[in-house]
Amino acid sequence: MMTQPFILSPRYRLDDSSPWLEGVDPSRRYWLAVNGNQRLQVVIPGLWVSSVQELKEVILHFRSLQPQEKMVIQRMVGGFTIQCISSNCYAIQGRVNGALVWHLFDKEAMETLLMTAHPDWIPSAKDLELGRKLLEAAFRQPAYAI
Repeated sequence: MMTQPFILSPRYRLDDSSPWLEGVDPSRRYWLAVNGNQRLQVVIPGLWVSSVQELKEVILHFRSLQPQEKMVIQRMVGGFTIQCISSNCYAIQGRVNGALVWHLFDKEAMETLLMTAHPDWIPSAKDLELGRKLLEAAFRQPAYAI
């Protein structure tokens, strides 16, 4: 008997009937409810830029992606890759319950997430709470002495 859910590729569109975007925390990580399942949340790194010009360059690069091309986004810690699957399908690799998955986004949803990197973007109170939640989880991790 299988106790872990079998997840292939969660898909996200802005017009989905089930809400999948939990929020974008102040450090621009994307909080997703996998396929709209509120009990199955993941956090994936998001875009962080230091200027409007840098954001413009990233958006233009994203818009120019062709099928099978990818775009690597670097962050201070970690990063992620956007893989163009087709003209309206983009994938970001992640883990759900330890299993490697591709989170699939349409062009509008992916571009909307990238736009939250705008230097003037201000997170909502709910988004601030997501950031606190991640910090609390980090503080619960054991500290290692070297």
